Amino acid sequence: MKRVKQFGETVEGYNIPVLNEREIRASAGILYLVMFWSWILVIFNDNYLLLKYANTIFLADFIVRIFISPKYSPLLIIGRLIVSNQTPEYVGAAQKKFAWTIGLVLSAIIFLLLVVMNSDSLINFFICQTCLIFLFFESAFGICFGCKFYSMFYKEKAQYCPGRNL
Repeated sequence: MKRVKQFGETVEGYNIPVLNEREIRASAGILYLVMFWSWILVIFNDNYLLLKYANTIFLADFIVRIFISPKYSPLLIIGRLIVSNQTPEYVGAAQKKFAWTIGLVLSAIIFLLLVVMNSDSLINFFICQTCLIFLFFESAFGICFGCKFYSMFYKEKAQYCPGRNL
């Protein structure tokens, strides 16, 4: 029988696939910095170029994370290098995949509106601000909204959420 490819790593002591929260937080911090700087340029210089590039990178990175493997995500690789001397803190892979799917959908909408259609609207503003809030909470506080929303969409409760191991 064929085995389906598993999302996340198998780590001794955990009964579900997990991911390293430290590298995820580091990559969220990098994304936050780039997106925040992009918004500063939009607000003060009315320059959307960096935001278009940043959103394209954001979207491509989430596509790699979800459809290929988090192991090959460029921003997670950078995050992994930054925290390589730290002890890993593992979290459930299922809710991270769910959170990244939310990020993928939001960044795809922005990509379509901003990059493809070259439109500037309140929809762009609110979606980008939502992404910035999600990234900030993930990187600064270790609060993943994917964990918070996961149990609303799935019957089982999210396991091994950041900050507390269930």
